[in-house]
Amino acid sequence: MKFVVLSDSHGQHRKLELPKGNVIIHAGDISRRGEEDEIIDFMGWFSKLDFKHKIFIAGNHDFFFERNPDKHILSIVPPDVTYLCDSGITINNIKIWGSPVTPWFYNWAFNRHRGNPIIKHWELIPSDTDILITHGPAFGILDQTTRGLNVGCEDLLNKVYEVNPKVHICGHIHEAYGEVVSSGIKFINAAVIDENYNLKNEVITFEL
Repeated sequence: MKFVVLSDSHGQHRKLELPKGNVIIHAGDISRRGEEDEIIDFMGWFSKLDFKHKIFIAGNHDFFFERNPDKHILSIVPPDVTYLCDSGITINNIKIWGSPVTPWFYNWAFNRHRGNPIIKHWELIPSDTDILITHGPAFGILDQTTRGLNVGCEDLLNKVYEVNPKVHICGHIHEAYGEVVSSGIKFINAAVIDENYNLKNEVITFEL
């Protein structure tokens, strides 16, 4: 299967040019302010894409998903779209898990303090996960800011190496876009915009 992955479109999704594939995955920050009208617009676009499977998680800008009950969220998400929030889906025996959580930073959506508060979320990741989607990166891997700081999650890094998925997809740190392989795991930061919120980076693809 061919996977098409992106992150951090921040409301600019309709400007994107997407390659063909079987599965599209968006790793969060589908909006700029997390308002309901932004989410509805994204869902209208996302659900009409020509992919058999459409999967997304929320990001730290996507307050709508943290502030509303599941019933209201499900009324907004089309039936042909899969929303993952510390949850998973299996497609053709490929097990996919997604979490919106990122380390605490100015109280954005789905922020958790480092240590036990965030570890509780990583402990939910199944040991047989093939593709892990988290909005934020693991520490030291595609997480460097323009100041040269590594701001990813140390506890997530430990969990990724413990679970050993085939692929870990993230975004969040726009300037850290790219791909790298470490210990046999393909790490992808799929942010399509730069640190100034300009569309800059190509959508990434891979096959499993």
